[in-house]
Amino acid sequence: MKRSLIAATALVAFSTASFAQDVAQKDSKWFTDALAKIQEMSIRQPITAKAKNVILFTADGNGVGTNYATRLFVGQQKGGLGEEYVLPYEQFPNLALVKTYNTNAQTPDSAPTASAMNTGVKSKFSTINVSENAVASDCSTLAGNELTTFAELMEKAGKSVGVISTARITHATPAAVYVNTVDRDWEDNTGIPEDCAQKDIADQLAEAMKSGRVDVAMGGGRRHFFPTDVTDEEGKGGKRTDGRNLIEELKGSGAQYAWDEESFKALTTGNNAPIIGLFESSHMKYEHDRTGEPSIAEMTEAAIKAMAGNENGYYLVVEAGRVDHANHDGNLHRTLTDGAAFAEAVALADQLTNDEDTLIIVTADHEHAIAFNGYCGRGSPITGLCYEIDDAGEKHLDTLNMADDGKPYTVAGFLNGPGAVLVKGEDEKFTAPEGRQTVTQEEATDPDYIQQAMIPLSSETHSGEDVAVYAKGPWAHLFDGTVEQNYIFHVMNHAVNAQ
Repeated sequence: MKRSLIAATALVAFSTASFAQDVAQKDSKWFTDALAKIQEMSIRQPITAKAKNVILFTADGNGVGTNYATRLFVGQQKGGLGEEYVLPYEQFPNLALVKTYNTNAQTPDSAPTASAMNTGVKSKFSTINVSENAVASDCSTLAGNELTTFAELMEKAGKSVGVISTARITHATPAAVYVNTVDRDWEDNTGIPEDCAQKDIADQLAEAMKSGRVDVAMGGGRRHFFPTDVTDEEGKGGKRTDGRNLIEELKGSGAQYAWDEESFKALTTGNNAPIIGLFESSHMKYEHDRTGEPSIAEMTEAAIKAMAGNENGYYLVVEAGRVDHANHDGNLHRTLTDGAAFAEAVALADQLTNDEDTLIIVTADHEHAIAFNGYCGRGSPITGLCYEIDDAGEKHLDTLNMADDGKPYTVAGFLNGPGAVLVKGEDEKFTAPEGRQTVTQEEATDPDYIQQAMIPLSSETHSGEDVAVYAKGPWAHLFDGTVEQNYIFHVMNHAVNAQ
């Protein structure tokens, strides 16, 4: 016979209190906080109702390491030492580790990783929503290998579908919501081979919005939607050579269009009209540099309000795409300011929804080649230099740790990237300089600082490390242990079809 929830809670509280009386450290905050966590966990119950809504948050490139750096950054920005801070989604009750490899790649690409989450199967590097039998960039292998997306299933169930990204809306991760392509780079018609019948990615989005499969789409990438002989509102030219203006086509079919912060605020979200927001010619601005365009949290709020009127529910995908781009650039400050903005979007979505009917999943498509040095004292600035540990206190000393070359080093760096310690000479060969560059704390914490790296590459690479998935809401408890990335699709599908 099962005990009642109240009885179980009382039993746990009694047993932990009794145990605490017997140990010397019973008054330590570390100890009492852990006991409180035990009580919280012991009464937690899974939600097994059918999910009306599903929100999939992906911070591109936000693996366990990058997420650790974001945690410290936000905590330090709030005046703490950083390590003790808990990001909003880190408070979610369920999590797992996710294996991100592609069928033909140990280190993954964003296209097939996003594809795995949207179709339930893994596929090849550079492809989106096609089976592993397709060959990247070979148009002849598309037919017969197109996969059904979660968005298509949600449309058939009468739900609304939305996609948001701070990258181009035609970029790999957001495109996985609505596209089938053997090449992630075919964002407009100029990349399509002459003898290929596949539609480009922007065209497929326009088609999805006209047909009602996608109701809200917001991000960057305006240039892929209109022709070369047309300039946009900011005076930048289009990329299309087929003469089509997909923005005008969408407006003609009844869609609302926004291109800046003012037109975004003028959108009406209660009339069920499709919304297309294209806020930059290419990617949206980094959060550190953002002016004149909505934040990822603002776009998330608008999308939820626009689709909340559908009594059947909705599927929303939100990507913080520029976390990835700043990592590629070796610029940790912008990585973390975009990561912080992403966390705010998750927190806002959580506030706007109900745990009983909305499954919220927070994850990443892959990690980056980021690394962390030791031995740094508590509170060492995550974007700056590593301070010595204070043996008698908590916060770091004011003296810097020194490497064997007598110079300080940063807390974080990259295994490869544009900040490599090797330099290219006039003969185009890379050599080690006479000595490693000396960096001051002021220089290292400058928003434009490029973290030091080992292997010289113009763009830092992804990593094959696992990423985390955090979840709450209906059937979130199915996330446990270490799972394949395509498993995320199956949890979402199970949640919306539970009996």
